[in-house]
Amino acid sequence: MPTRVRELAEATPATRDRYVDLLRVASLGTVVLGHWLMAAVTADGVGNLLAVVPELQVLTWALQIMPVFFFVGGFSHALSYRSLRRKQPDGSVYAAFLRARLRRLLRPTMVFVLVWGAAALVIQLLGGGGGLTGVTLRLVTQPLWFIGIYLAMVAFTPPLLRLHERYGWGAFGALAGGAVAVDVLRFAYGVPFVEFLNFAFVWLAVHQLGFLRADGRLRLPSVLALGGLAGAAALVALGPYPLSMVGMPGEKVSNMAPPTLALLCHGLWLVGAVELLRGPGARLVARPRVWRTVVAANGVAMTAFLWHLTAMLGVYGALLALDVDLPAPASAAWWTQTPLRIAAAAVLTAALVAAFRSFERPSPAAPSTGSGPLAALGITLCLLGVLGLSMVGFAGMLEGRSATLIAFPVTAPAAVAMSLAGWLLVERSGRRPGRH
Repeated sequence: MPTRVRELAEATPATRDRYVDLLRVASLGTVVLGHWLMAAVTADGVGNLLAVVPELQVLTWALQIMPVFFFVGGFSHALSYRSLRRKQPDGSVYAAFLRARLRRLLRPTMVFVLVWGAAALVIQLLGGGGGLTGVTLRLVTQPLWFIGIYLAMVAFTPPLLRLHERYGWGAFGALAGGAVAVDVLRFAYGVPFVEFLNFAFVWLAVHQLGFLRADGRLRLPSVLALGGLAGAAALVALGPYPLSMVGMPGEKVSNMAPPTLALLCHGLWLVGAVELLRGPGARLVARPRVWRTVVAANGVAMTAFLWHLTAMLGVYGALLALDVDLPAPASAAWWTQTPLRIAAAAVLTAALVAAFRSFERPSPAAPSTGSGPLAALGITLCLLGVLGLSMVGFAGMLEGRSATLIAFPVTAPAAVAMSLAGWLLVERSGRRPGRH
């Protein structure tokens, strides 16, 4: 193991909650593995294993673990913002907080966007973009939806943390109540477009649970787990909600896009479950070798997440180019081949991580007196650009292909421009006046 990782692991303060770091790595790793497993690629295109074998959709109740990552984010954001507030009580906390939380997130993300944007432009100028290449240009940006949601969580941390400090569980209840109201208006009264509000209500409610954990107020995790599981099961059994907790091709209602009350209940059950495992998890990560592994994985987790679909589709592209037979998804031959495909995707992901990991390395950031409004504008542009790119992909860049973001059409070049401009504004907002 690299010396730097060993030094970081040994320098970890005794007060650090190492279990949170373990959850961060485990949640992203589970998402990556789930994507690799669910991909059903044939010579005719890319499908979803869960659509081929609907009975497997119940597995998403364990594998759709992204709520855990957002819960962990809430915990970390609360600690980070409070620390900065103690050090910089002069009104510049917001800009400093955004820059501190987003540097390791946005730098690898912008590199991913620039590399794939340039590659897509070259491919299309050369007349390519058909077959699996075209599918790849559309699919590789899908993980960016997570980045967009996470940006919103960072942006709303200061006001929502103040609400938490004043109302505690009441702040969570207000967000959860908003999610209930949205689904009632959507399904009972058919109010158009209201469902998109649940991108905020559902995910920010899960994020709010992280604030409660930071203050030691998640005292009955078994109640949270059982209540969430029972609520999700009842909503799926009796309501208009599908079984799958991830999006499925062609479905009329998705629990993910936009999120539903069923997904919020799913998040409650997962948060309760990981809190019930807190004792054994903390003992596991207290072992020096395990902790060094967690430290090493955390150092490259975002880079691996951004590039894992690129690696997976690269493996399938190589198989097709070599005329390797791709068996029918879910067949015996397909299952036999699956471990080899996943191992190949892991190796290629590791190679991509080795190439781009330097952009995820933390760099020291001195306290600043930057501009809060500039930071807010920057993160808004970043959020819109990244979400837009996750929807439109890189295919059809020269043809002006667009997707609807909220109520506005967005193209890939426009999304890239917004993302880069927002990132530069966030960076600039965190600098001291007079520094260039």
